Amino acid sequence: MKNYDLIVVGGGPGGYVSAIRAAKEGLIVALITGDDIGGTCLNRGCIPSKTFLKHAELIEQIQNSKQLGIEINEFTYSIEYMVKRKNQVVKALKNGVNGLMEQNKIDVYQGNGYVNENKSVIIKSSTSSETIQGKHIILANGSKPFVPNIPGISDITYETSDTIFDIEKVPKHMVIVGGGAIGLEIACIFSSLGTSIEVVEMAKDILPNEDQEASSYLKKELENKNITIRTNSKITRFVSKDNKQVVQIEAADKSTDSIETDCILLATGRTPNLTGLENIKVDFDDGFLKVGKNMRTSIKNIYAIGDLIGGFQLAHAASSEGISVINHIVGKRSNNSLEEKTIPRCVYTFPEVASVGLTEIQAKEAGYEVKVKTTPLTSNAKAITANETSGFMKLIAEKQYGEILGVVMVGANTTEMISQASAFMHLEGTIEELDSMVFPHPTLSENLGEIGSTWMDLGIHYT
Repeated sequence: MKNYDLIVVGGGPGGYVSAIRAAKEGLIVALITGDDIGGTCLNRGCIPSKTFLKHAELIEQIQNSKQLGIEINEFTYSIEYMVKRKNQVVKALKNGVNGLMEQNKIDVYQGNGYVNENKSVIIKSSTSSETIQGKHIILANGSKPFVPNIPGISDITYETSDTIFDIEKVPKHMVIVGGGAIGLEIACIFSSLGTSIEVVEMAKDILPNEDQEASSYLKKELENKNITIRTNSKITRFVSKDNKQVVQIEAADKSTDSIETDCILLATGRTPNLTGLENIKVDFDDGFLKVGKNMRTSIKNIYAIGDLIGGFQLAHAASSEGISVINHIVGKRSNNSLEEKTIPRCVYTFPEVASVGLTEIQAKEAGYEVKVKTTPLTSNAKAITANETSGFMKLIAEKQYGEILGVVMVGANTTEMISQASAFMHLEGTIEELDSMVFPHPTLSENLGEIGSTWMDLGIHYT
């Protein structure tokens, strides 16, 4: 039996980043992964969706090019080639991760890892089984799409975020169950491909966990793209009928409706993948593994990160959590950005939504006396030149001392800019320090500096 300082179960962005950081700290490391190293993010989630979103963005630019004096009368696209290119992108990145494993001398095992409380792990594949022993274990099993138990669901065919990016034919009509980030990103993709989209969300707003101003603005923008959004609505039954599928809906006022569709996408969240944890008695909290300080589970030297523990359920959050665990194991100061709530949240819709920290409502509920300023992108020079003026930036700060509590950005390329706000919050910057920074012109990012000045009642272009 081989012995390791650390065994990582799961090869996603939480798992492989943890393994690499541990190896760089001098630990002897094993990584157990299924067939697809890189996890859901690389193989079925973040990377495939962003590849398709690039295709969709280009289609939208072509369709809107007349506004820039460029007329493209006809164009075609190939869903087969889009899927092929997605697979090429995924393969290239997987090869890169495998190269990093080899470069850092990490032993990679293919199969499912079944963990025992004595820190041994049984690795089972379709053809073999072996056992390895570790001093420490990180559980990074990830998650899988949640399939709600709605009447009739066993009678229909449906897609999830794990399957939709291998689709062979673009549907004429699609019902998306769930108005969170995953569902809305996929809505933008297929709307650009010509699919008629209807989104059904139980909550009163889409993106229910985000700033209300951002979710309301995005809803209007998506409806302007002829995406139908039904909030405060729930699915009561699915019915299969004459090669079509019927979605029965009940609104908050108890009124009902039926939608006939070619394709149903379930985007109702994700649930932890608990395969391999049957032999350990770890504590749970609302269906997710419960962890304490430094991501420790209820079993000594067994840690859990990423989608297993809930929270942000973001790839970069899982990576940060994994690095925090390694710092703890080797006796270094742990990453405190998780405690500071400075993990950026990005939604790659058209327009994009990016945020960090507290929403306005959360800040007030936390007891802060807040001052909020919002500046639109309609007067931003770079946005005007690019014909991308949809959106705004919002700054939420503590009124007396100007501590930045949260930043919300809506607009083109805002997911590339949110890290500036994250850096300020991570370093405990104030509004006064934000105002003192020099931002390049013309850029979208200068609106972040301008909103700081506006917050101090010293704005140049805004009041």
